[in-house]
Amino acid sequence: MARLVRWAALGAAAALLVGGCSGGSSSDDGKGDGDTGAAATPSADSSDPSGTSAALPSSLTGQRLDWGGCKATADSAAPGSDWQCATLKVPLDWSKPDGETIGLALIRGKSRGAKPIGSLLFNFGGPGGSGVSTLPSYAATASSLRERYDLVSWDPRGVDRSEGVRCRGDKAIEAAEDIDATPDTPAEEKAYFQDALDFGKGCKNATGKLLAHVSTTDTARDMDLMRQVLGDAKMHYFGISYGTELGGVYAHLFPKNVGRLIFDAVVDPSADTVGHAENQSRGFQRALDDYLKSTGQDPKQGTQKIADLLDRLDAKPLETSSGRELTQTLAVTGIVLPLYSKAGWPTLTSALDAAEGGDGSELLDLADGYNERDASGHYGTTTHSQRVISCLDDKQRPTAEETKKLLPTFEKISPVFGDFLGWDTAGWCHDWPVAGQYDTPEVSAPGAAPILVVGNTGDPATPYEGARKMADELGKGVGVELTWKGEGHGAYGSGSDCVDSTVNAYLLKGTVPKDGKVCAS
Repeated sequence: MARLVRWAALGAAAALLVGGCSGGSSSDDGKGDGDTGAAATPSADSSDPSGTSAALPSSLTGQRLDWGGCKATADSAAPGSDWQCATLKVPLDWSKPDGETIGLALIRGKSRGAKPIGSLLFNFGGPGGSGVSTLPSYAATASSLRERYDLVSWDPRGVDRSEGVRCRGDKAIEAAEDIDATPDTPAEEKAYFQDALDFGKGCKNATGKLLAHVSTTDTARDMDLMRQVLGDAKMHYFGISYGTELGGVYAHLFPKNVGRLIFDAVVDPSADTVGHAENQSRGFQRALDDYLKSTGQDPKQGTQKIADLLDRLDAKPLETSSGRELTQTLAVTGIVLPLYSKAGWPTLTSALDAAEGGDGSELLDLADGYNERDASGHYGTTTHSQRVISCLDDKQRPTAEETKKLLPTFEKISPVFGDFLGWDTAGWCHDWPVAGQYDTPEVSAPGAAPILVVGNTGDPATPYEGARKMADELGKGVGVELTWKGEGHGAYGSGSDCVDSTVNAYLLKGTVPKDGKVCAS
């Protein structure tokens, strides 16, 4: 089953697959809380109701990371000698910090400057994205930041090198691609929910007790231990897509430890499962409209043409050069990927033209790129990790009947994406083996240093309205919004000198822009 509601999550990794400003003010000169120093053990406060930020055992806080060469894995090559890797021990269960531990894989590129501020931690989205694999590819975008920071990322718990989860094998994944993700008959509906049930059972069998300890809150606590072990008095962090939700949860739990935090391509923290799916329906339809306008098409007519193509595929999949078939679900996934970046729009035109001509090969290739399927038929595990994390986070579990009542609303929002995203609200965590933790994440961070929240108006996966919602929920004087009138998922490094210079000034010098600053495209 393709993951539709969390299309947002891949952040910079998805963009890599498709290969003038107003306002402003200055706060400090970068010599304040940006400087590194001995990391103090955080004390418990009212923002940390469990109290687990206090008195961690020295076996955790006193770790010395054994940085060494990074090794290749079955899914990715070694990044080269410019990068170092290490393993951090964290508690399996944060309510028992003296108990069993698991290992988290870290990667680091040392600062090239003479006076580094400290570490800058990156999360590229997901949940489920591998920071160890992605950071070296993102290094060119962040090259200015490396002058003052050690660039650091990691595979969060349950991801890839950090107790990575694989819930089913390659053949079972390929077979599941034939399941109709927008069931039209009782038989299709039964198969859809049975597949969801089978996936959950596979995850439970594969993860055991880890399944209940891969939440965003668990990972936020891992981050603060990481901060201490890296030797940073404050957390400096760059979160993209889902990484913004993770950063908001961190700021809520540890407001006193917030240094310079950037949230780019911002998840709306006020949206529950259904609200998030509605947001994405609007975002992807908005991006599709912008794409259609760029080709000279009327958005309404162009959308209907694509919807008609998907209806035909629902009845009869297209043949491809590989011998596999392009199903309706795979076609939608193939359309989604190039909408993550304006650079992908010509690829989308070619793929849609080919499909209209009876050849589904190009759309299938795009879907395979999103689903991490290589030429040999081997699939990556990002969607597996994504599912176990998001289903532990998300408390809301719409039933099939509840979803059916919502479908007209979804279809009105987007004739192309709405039906898929609507059904996904019921199918993604159907009968999941563990209960979800919250309806929406708590991100209020009273007393925290200013956090820069960046949204762009054409973002398909995390619509720009979410940036304002995040800034408001972080709290007055904490959330500072920057808007870019651009296209694609994420703003930094996407072609706006205004955005890049504003972010760089904040991270490198501590200059906080005026809340509401707008960068024109």
